[in-house]
Amino acid sequence: MYNMSDVAMTIKMVARSKGISVTELLVRCELGKNYLVNMAGGTSPSLEAIAKIADVLDVSIDYLLGRTNIPEVNK
Repeated sequence: MYNMSDVAMTIKMVARSKGISVTELLVRCELGKNYLVNMAGGTSPSLEAIAKIADVLDVSIDYLLGRTNIPEVNK
């Protein structure tokens, strides 16, 4: 349903735009160093991992998945 390569690219892009390195992001989310590489290769991430990433980046899960162009989280 979702292109995991596109999701991984969006995560990297958002992290960079917020001044967070991919390594730092993965550490803060308690994910392995190859998590995004594996995702780009087609491995589906867990909902918990996507939620952690979205929280650290302060964007919505829908934005990371490409379901909306609005990154803001509805709080």
